[in-house]
Amino acid sequence: MEKVTVLKDKGNAALQAGKFSDAIKYYTEAITLDDNNHVLYSNRSAAYAKASKYHQALEDAEKTVQLKPDWGKGYSRKGSALAYLGRIDESIKAYEEGLVHEPENQQLKEALQGVRAQKFGNKGFANPFSTPDLFGKLRSDPRTRAYLDDPEYVKLVQDLQRNPNSLGHRLNDTKVLTTLSVLLGINLEATGDEDMDTAPPPTRKVPRPRSETQKPQAKVEKMDEDISPEKQEELLALKEKDLGNQVYKKKNFEEALKHYNRAVELDAGDITYLNNIAAVYFEQKEYKKCIEQCEKAIEVGRENRADFKLISKAFTRIGNAHMKLGDLYSAKTAYEKSMSEFRTPEIKALLSDVQKKIKEEERKAYIDPVKAEEEKEKGNELFKNGDYATAVKHYTEAIKRNPDDPKYYSNRAACYTKLAAFDLGLKDCEKCVELDPKFIKGWIRKGKFLQGMQQHGKALSAYQKALELDSTNSEALEGYRSCTVAVNSNPEEVRKRAMGDPDVQAIMRDPAMRLILEQMQNDPKALQDHLKNPDIAAKIQKLLESGLIAIH
Repeated sequence: MEKVTVLKDKGNAALQAGKFSDAIKYYTEAITLDDNNHVLYSNRSAAYAKASKYHQALEDAEKTVQLKPDWGKGYSRKGSALAYLGRIDESIKAYEEGLVHEPENQQLKEALQGVRAQKFGNKGFANPFSTPDLFGKLRSDPRTRAYLDDPEYVKLVQDLQRNPNSLGHRLNDTKVLTTLSVLLGINLEATGDEDMDTAPPPTRKVPRPRSETQKPQAKVEKMDEDISPEKQEELLALKEKDLGNQVYKKKNFEEALKHYNRAVELDAGDITYLNNIAAVYFEQKEYKKCIEQCEKAIEVGRENRADFKLISKAFTRIGNAHMKLGDLYSAKTAYEKSMSEFRTPEIKALLSDVQKKIKEEERKAYIDPVKAEEEKEKGNELFKNGDYATAVKHYTEAIKRNPDDPKYYSNRAACYTKLAAFDLGLKDCEKCVELDPKFIKGWIRKGKFLQGMQQHGKALSAYQKALELDSTNSEALEGYRSCTVAVNSNPEEVRKRAMGDPDVQAIMRDPAMRLILEQMQNDPKALQDHLKNPDIAAKIQKLLESGLIAIH
């Protein structure tokens, strides 16, 4: 029998390590030596369930019940396997039979509630997904709070609200099971050996994240015997982490560090404890230590095939620490690595923000007024020689070197005039007068571009601005006169063009404005009073630009 015990221990260790095929092999060898041992069949049933071999799990569970019909765990294995296979009625019956033998078995009771929850209405259960303030309840529970940031999860919950009968097909989704636990107020994923069977096992491709400030629900697969020393250390580590979380929330960081470090001593392969230590260093503004700790966490996480979301979190914290240290490029690299592990809107926003800051820093670093002047002189020389296209390149470089000097925009606009690129020239002129509203040359050039685009009314306004700055400027006066002539040369054409503008149409339909225009005709002095109202002044300016009215 000693060899049976050794093989069983090997099977237990393999199952705990997630090596289900090895566990099945060891249990099978043990059964060959002792085929009447109900514990061996029970444990192999658990291994088969973990390996998604539910028919074999059911066979071993039935053998367990046959060998020891008064043992509640055998019925638990059977009920679990039947639930996996979708045979819900039979699963319910198995759990009920188990409770006949062990009426106080809490695990059997909770498992029975779980499978009954799939038969909403038939057994008197309401649809838990019709709970009032469903999403508020899920947001308030730490087990499901993070899930609500995932659009796919929200869609899944909405689907279950509309069609609760589809729940039975989705019980292999860990998130669904956790959601049911929250909504029903029962623990469908409690720790212990039976729990892994009464609820579908987590999908290995999408492991659940564990919050650094939330006590994880450890999937401790206890076999039908005392807990091993290794497993005891894992449980003690979880306890230390929980104590650390409590003092962390109280800002007692030194005490939190002691508990987290103790957790690492007990279970050095869990990335969560290392991530939590890094979180403490971050709060203490020990950013370099935080980065080193995160790098260690990532290394340990990769060695132990940790949840990719936890690795992503470590990279994100590295990025945050680099941001605090002012190292934007290292922060960008860390955020990109975090995104490669697990994409979330929050990390995407952090990456976008640091990219903008890097771009702005590079823009500022490139500014050099001396070189800007050198480029302007090269542009001026090329302009004189008639090489306008090349001159544009040098003026553009001057703008990059000193983007706040309006002269460079004005000079480039002059090139665009020669190249008949009126839209680009107008844009430069607008930037020019934005930077310096008193730069008269910018207003004159703007007027010329607008004239070239046959927008005489707007050109007239630009020349008016120039004349406000210098009433004797010959270019501004000439431009104003030519625009006035163009606007008033063909009154019918002017009216037709103006009334084609929706804004002008709206003004002319306004009874108040029509009354004001009549007053202006009878009493020109009334205009000054009306112009004190910014709204009316803007509308009169629009009519002036359209050429529909003129003030003499």
